[in-house]
Amino acid sequence: MKAKDSKIFLEALDELEREKGIGKESVLEAVELALLAAYKKNYGEDENVEVTMDRESGDIRVFVEKNVVNEEDLLDPNQEISLEDALFIKKKIKVGDTLKLEVNCEDFRRNAIQNAKQIVIQKVREAEREYIYDKFKEKENDIVTGVIRRIDEKRNIFIEILGVELMLIPAEQCPTDVYRVGERIKVYVSTVEKTNKFPKIIISRKNEGLLRKLFELEIPEITSGMIEIKSVAREAGSRAKVAVHSEVPNLDIVGACVGQKGTRIKNIVNELNGEKIDIVIWKEEIKDFVSAVLSPAEVESVEVLEDGTAKVLVKPSQLSLAIGKNGQNARLAARLTGMRVDIKVTDNEEI
Repeated sequence: MKAKDSKIFLEALDELEREKGIGKESVLEAVELALLAAYKKNYGEDENVEVTMDRESGDIRVFVEKNVVNEEDLLDPNQEISLEDALFIKKKIKVGDTLKLEVNCEDFRRNAIQNAKQIVIQKVREAEREYIYDKFKEKENDIVTGVIRRIDEKRNIFIEILGVELMLIPAEQCPTDVYRVGERIKVYVSTVEKTNKFPKIIISRKNEGLLRKLFELEIPEITSGMIEIKSVAREAGSRAKVAVHSEVPNLDIVGACVGQKGTRIKNIVNELNGEKIDIVIWKEEIKDFVSAVLSPAEVESVEVLEDGTAKVLVKPSQLSLAIGKNGQNARLAARLTGMRVDIKVTDNEEI
C-alpha cells in the first residue's frame, strides 16, 4: 500500500469510527485477516503466513515463514527453504532457523484483492451491528427520543433514533397518536436482541413501560426513590392505572404525582394524547388494594379465594362504575393487582 493510499485509508477509518462508532482497531484486524485469506487463496493454505500492519502509517507487509533445511532434506517448498537459497537472502543463517520472506502485496491477483475487500466489508458490517446492539441494549426498558422520517403504506412509522432508523409497527402504536413526518417523538425500547443480521429492536408507544418511565421523568420523588411504582396497567390511548407506594411518613403521594396545579400529570397525559390515568395508593393487604383499585366505585367487601380470585361485592348502584365501560375498569384492576376480579352485587346476582 502506497504512503498516500495508507494515509487516505487511515483517515477513512477515523471517520468510520467517529460516524459509526466502529473501532479502528477492529477494522485493522479485519484487513490483516483479509490479506491473509487473499494470500492463501492464491498461493495455497500450506504456507506459514504472517501479516503485519503499522497502526500509525498503515503500511502493510506480508511475510512467509520457512524453515531452513539442507538441500537433500528439502521436502516441502511451501514450508521449507534450502540453506543455499537462504544464504542468498540472509548471510548469517543456519539449518534449523526460520526465515521470513516478504511478499509483495501488489502481486496479488485482482480476485484475491476483491476477496480481501469483501472480508473487510463483512467485518465492518459485523462491527456496526455489534455497535448498534450495544448502543440500544443500554437503552432497553427506557425511553428514547427520535424523529419521524417516513410512513409507509402499511402504516409502519420509521423513526431515526441515535442515528439509526427503527420501525414502529402498527401493533406497537397507540391508537390516539398522530404521526407526522419530521416531528420528534418519545418511544419505549422494549426489546433488544442479537440476531444473525440486524439486531432485533422493538420500540413501542403502547407498552406499559412507556407510562412507567414517563412517571419517572416527570416526578422527582419517584426518581429519588421516595415514591415507588408498584405496578402499572394500561389500555393504550384509553385508560391506565398506576399503583404507587412510599415509606416516607406524611408524604402526599398522590399530590406529588399530580404536581402543583396538576402540571406533572398533565405533562404525562399530554404526551399520551389525553389518555386517562388513575393514581392508586398501593396496599399491602390485597383486599384493601383490590378495593382501592376499583375506584371510583365504592366496594362493600372483598374476599380472596385460594385460586387467586378476588370476589368483590358492590351495591347495584356501583356496579357500572366497578366494571367500567366495556369492562375496562375491572380488566385494569385485575392486571394491576394480579388477581382474577369477580364482581357481584350484594344481592348475590352474578355479573
